[in-house]
Amino acid sequence: MLFSSKIPDSRLVVILGAGDLATGIACRLFRSGFAVVMTELAQPTAVRRTVAFAQAVYDGKAEVEGITAVRVGLHEVAATIRRGQIPVLIDQDRSCVTALSPRVVVDAIIAKKNTGTLRSHAPVVIGVGPGFTPGRDVHAVIETMRGHNLGRVLTDRPALPNTGIPGNIGGYTTERVLRAGADGIFQGVMAIGEQINAGDIVAYVNGQPVLAPIAGILRGLLHNGLKVFARMKIGDIDPRCCREHCFTISDKALAIAGGVLEAILWLDQGINRYGSQDQRIRKTLYIPANNKTTTKIL
Repeated sequence: MLFSSKIPDSRLVVILGAGDLATGIACRLFRSGFAVVMTELAQPTAVRRTVAFAQAVYDGKAEVEGITAVRVGLHEVAATIRRGQIPVLIDQDRSCVTALSPRVVVDAIIAKKNTGTLRSHAPVVIGVGPGFTPGRDVHAVIETMRGHNLGRVLTDRPALPNTGIPGNIGGYTTERVLRAGADGIFQGVMAIGEQINAGDIVAYVNGQPVLAPIAGILRGLLHNGLKVFARMKIGDIDPRCCREHCFTISDKALAIAGGVLEAILWLDQGINRYGSQDQRIRKTLYIPANNKTTTKIL
């Protein structure tokens, strides 16, 4: 066991992924008193790097809204948590889940599919976004589609499937996303937070310029030197032109984070009462499809 008695195992949460949505979840849980550990790839492809703890992989540490995350090895996790920081592990195969035995695992990789998370990984396992089925591979799913159900805890159905169309911000959807025009090495020439005009060169991929399709604030941009493929998302423009949005957790991430916190507290009640989420626990669910409240066996 890697943890001292000062860090209750019942408060330990492992979040898979450290992009902007996962970081929003981590910040909300951290502020709510949970001990949070995050995992990432050796070369993260987070676009909203100024609000993603994934940046700690490159820089050693990252700070978002006053909370600091640091890249560490597994043996440094407990000490990092005791310092009031969030450990970020380079761990692609979820080996830290076995080593740490957390109370909660949150898959916030946002791969639009399940890349290997199992309900048996922890007493409470939560999937964020499409690709997970409650009761089969996770205990609950959090809706990530913008709209009425954003952040809703789902225990009776999966999240809505990915449409491939970015959410509407300031009247723009696909136009606000920057994509690579070819395979190659990415090199940004503008900085997150800069104001740009339509037609400005934002980056290069293999020497080919990537032009801004609309005017706005550059809200996200890949880390330099990454190998990308054609049509890969490499940046994000916010037409609302509020620079502060580039450096604070988004409304979407906050809504999803609230759903994760609700799911943990709700499911944990079942564990405390019945001993396991895999037992048949009676819950009262709100089912939006028929606008009725019903009792369902999970």
